[in-house]
Amino acid sequence: MKEKNSEFLNDFLNYLKVEKRYSDNTILAYRNDIEHYISFLEREDFGYFNEASSQVAEWYLASLYDTYTPKSIQRKISSLKTMYNYFLNQKKEIDFSPFFDITLPKVEKRLPKFIYENEIDEFFSSIDTSNELGKRDKLIFNLLYSSGLRVSELTSLRIKDVNINDRVISVHGKGSKDRLVPMSIDTQELFLEYLSLSRPHLLKKSDNLDNDIVFLNFKGTSLTSRGVRDILNRLIEDSSSNLRISPHTFRHSFATHLLNNGMDVRMVQELLGHSNLSTTQIYTKVSKEALIKEYEKAFPKGDKKK
Repeated sequence: MKEKNSEFLNDFLNYLKVEKRYSDNTILAYRNDIEHYISFLEREDFGYFNEASSQVAEWYLASLYDTYTPKSIQRKISSLKTMYNYFLNQKKEIDFSPFFDITLPKVEKRLPKFIYENEIDEFFSSIDTSNELGKRDKLIFNLLYSSGLRVSELTSLRIKDVNINDRVISVHGKGSKDRLVPMSIDTQELFLEYLSLSRPHLLKKSDNLDNDIVFLNFKGTSLTSRGVRDILNRLIEDSSSNLRISPHTFRHSFATHLLNNGMDVRMVQELLGHSNLSTTQIYTKVSKEALIKEYEKAFPKGDKKK
């Protein structure tokens, strides 16, 4: 990468880390998107990041169609728009964004996937809690479901963020947005056992006994988002379940079940930490579709003989 392009990239990534306080995974996604664009500029000899024209932006967009889905293309262009806007606002060698009015491909909106309450119960019942890791695992997915946490929020929880007596968790969400979320009585009981017995047992396996991250892996070090996915896959395989879910499915199910049971959508918005109500409102459609599906399963067919 040419030195000047590298300087632009590093400046922007530092802004995301220091000022926006984005997670490492989010920053890595921005880096990958922008490095792909810069590689295109340098490969095609289109000059530096601050020299690109609207025509160059159109050519870059066209080059993406052969390899990427519309959703991936939208994400890549969004990353570039964000970076150009940053330099425009900072007035740093850039007075024009080539992606300002570019036309993006339409993405078909998919409804969030959720699982039914009986499936949640069956999943929790299948977890073997006869050992310390099993007790940890049950707490992890109970917390993802009953408090609607993102996986990254769960893995970044610190001991000081958890108020077990008041059943409240301080969550540090996207874009430095903090919120308080309640925990269920079941989660409270699981937390008490994990923090008093299971976590100390796991922490002994680590050299860093001062680690205050709540969730630890089998080595006693901080659990990662990838680790949570691996745990879920193992639990599903061990139970011979046909469930096809990700850790984020528990958050989707949390929102859908709350709406199904009558909670106001704005209260659900607060619990999820959504900035925009429209993001939460998609769950109302999921809730309605679930209602129709259950109705069609239960209601007598009209072709029965009278």
